[in-house]
Amino acid sequence: MTTTNEEYEALKKKALEQFRTGKPLLGKDGALAPLLKQFLESALSAEMEEHLTEQERDNGNRKNGTSKKTIKSSVGSFELETPRDRESSFEPDIVKKRETILADNLEGKVIGLYGLGTSLRDISSHIKEMYGTEISAGTLSSITDRIIPQIKEWQQRPLDEVYCIVWMDAMHYKVRDNGKVENRAVYNILGITTEGKKELLGMYVSQNEGANFWLSVLTDLQNRGIKDMLIACIDNLKGFAEAINSIYPATEVQSCIVHQLRNSIKYVASKDQKEFIKDIKTVYQASTKSFAEDNLKTVTEKWSKKYPIVTDSWNNNWEKLSTYFKYSESIRRLIYTTNTIEGFHRQVRKVTKTKGSFTNDMALLKLIYLATINISKKWTQPLQNWSLTISQLSIIFGERLKLNY
Repeated sequence: MTTTNEEYEALKKKALEQFRTGKPLLGKDGALAPLLKQFLESALSAEMEEHLTEQERDNGNRKNGTSKKTIKSSVGSFELETPRDRESSFEPDIVKKRETILADNLEGKVIGLYGLGTSLRDISSHIKEMYGTEISAGTLSSITDRIIPQIKEWQQRPLDEVYCIVWMDAMHYKVRDNGKVENRAVYNILGITTEGKKELLGMYVSQNEGANFWLSVLTDLQNRGIKDMLIACIDNLKGFAEAINSIYPATEVQSCIVHQLRNSIKYVASKDQKEFIKDIKTVYQASTKSFAEDNLKTVTEKWSKKYPIVTDSWNNNWEKLSTYFKYSESIRRLIYTTNTIEGFHRQVRKVTKTKGSFTNDMALLKLIYLATINISKKWTQPLQNWSLTISQLSIIFGERLKLNY
C-alpha cells in the first residue's frame, strides 16, 4: 500500500493545520495516525518475504492472503491486515499473532498511570479520551500483570552484606479474599547502605503483623546476603527485638520513642496528658543516658501510683528505648524514632489512598511496588553529612563495617 501525491498533500495540509492549532498529530484523528497502519503493514509484508525462503517455497509454502484484526495503540484503533502463509508457520515480530495492543505505545502509559494510583476505570477513560481506543479493565489488569515477574525478581535480588541502619515497620490494608474483606500487613524494610543511600530491602505481605512473621522476613534477608545490620529501628511490637537478635545477635536494637509515647498517652487521663508529656520529655531528650535514667526515676516516683502500667512500660523497655544515647546527636536523630520509614509509608499512602480494598495480595503488591519505584528515584544521594556519620560508625563498629566500606 502506497500513498499517492494527492493523499500525501492532503495529509500534509491536515498535519500543518493540526500543528498550528496545537492538536495532537498522533492522537485520535491525528493526521499522522494512518501512517502507522501503512508502516506496520509494509513491515509485515517484508517479514513475510523474508520468511518465505527458497527452501520454504520448495516445500510448497506460499502466501495465503491476509487476516484482519483490530489493533489498539496510542494513535487510536485501526484495522491491520496481516499476511498469512499456507502452512501457518509465519510468526511476525513487529506485531505478534495474538497481539492486539501495541505494548510499546500503551503499556508504559498504562503502568505509569496505575503506579500513580489511578484506577483501571479512570485509565480506560483516559486512554479512550486521548487516543480513541477502548481497553477493558480486564485487559488493563493483564497489562499491569506484566510487572509481576519484575516484582518477583526484585523480591529475590541479592543484597549488600552490611547495612548501617535499618528501619522495619508494617502498613495495613484491606484485601478481598474468597468474597470476604480481610486485613493484610505489608512488611517493609528500609535500609541505609554504607554509601549512605536509602534502599527498600524487602516488601512482604501477611495476614497480620507479628514477631513470628518478622522472623521469617529476617531469615529471608539473611538468605539474600545480609550478614550484618549495625542498628535496627523498630516499633514496640512484642518479641520483635528478640526476633532480630536471633538472626543478627550483634545488632543494636532501638525501639521507637514516638511509639512508646503514643502507647503511654492511651493510659493517661486527658487532664494529666500535658503534664505527663512535659515530664517524660526530660527523659528522652536528656543529654546522656545517665541523666535520662535519673529523670525516669523521678517520673516513676511521681506517676507510678496513678499510672503504674505506663511507668512500668518505660522501665521494662528502657534498654531497647535508650540505645540511641550512645551515639552522637546526628545519629540519634536518625534512629530514635521510625520516622524515616513512616515518611516512606506516607508517600506510598498518597498513591494507595483511593483504594478501599484490593482484589488480591498481588494487586496490593503491584501498586506498592510501582509507588516504591517512583519514590526511590529520589534516593540517588547520600544522607546529609553522611561522611561524618560513617566515620563515627566506623569508630564504634570497627571491623563489622569494613565488609563493604
